[in-house]
Amino acid sequence: MSRVGKNPVVVPAGVTVDLKGQHLKAKGKRGELQFTVHDDVEVTRDGDALSFKPRNDSRRARMQWGTARNLASNLVKGVSDGFTINLEINGVGYRAQADAKNLKLQLGFSHDVEVPIPAGIQIKALKPTEIEITGADRQKVGQLAAEIRSLRPPEPYKGKGIKYSTETIRRKEGKKK
Repeated sequence: MSRVGKNPVVVPAGVTVDLKGQHLKAKGKRGELQFTVHDDVEVTRDGDALSFKPRNDSRRARMQWGTARNLASNLVKGVSDGFTINLEINGVGYRAQADAKNLKLQLGFSHDVEVPIPAGIQIKALKPTEIEITGADRQKVGQLAAEIRSLRPPEPYKGKGIKYSTETIRRKEGKKK
């Protein structure tokens, strides 16, 4: 039994969910997202909630059950509230600037690194050392944050680099004489 899959996805006010067969489309104030539910999972709409259950008792159907429920939950939460990831930049001379189309990073290289901002995602440089990534699609927001972090991951000796604001860097002691 999937403990995640048993819980219905509650659709908040202001979000319209359109269910046609296995195709789920959600529209809200943050935009419109859609995905196709796996064939082994059955989706039903009960008023303002979406319920999921496996079509058969196979292992694959039970695995896809909780996955489909969480994907639908992320879809509904994304179009209503959106997702935000904050990054912090540590290091002397390391900084970020955001405009409408690009994020310009100075990370100690001989050149500036420019990251194009995909459609549907907003990036703000709150301070020169803090970046806020916001969007409706959780996967795109997380992927972009991971790509930006991978440009200069934090190192354990001085803690320099780009890290998630919730991340803790384990520090190592330096060389001894």
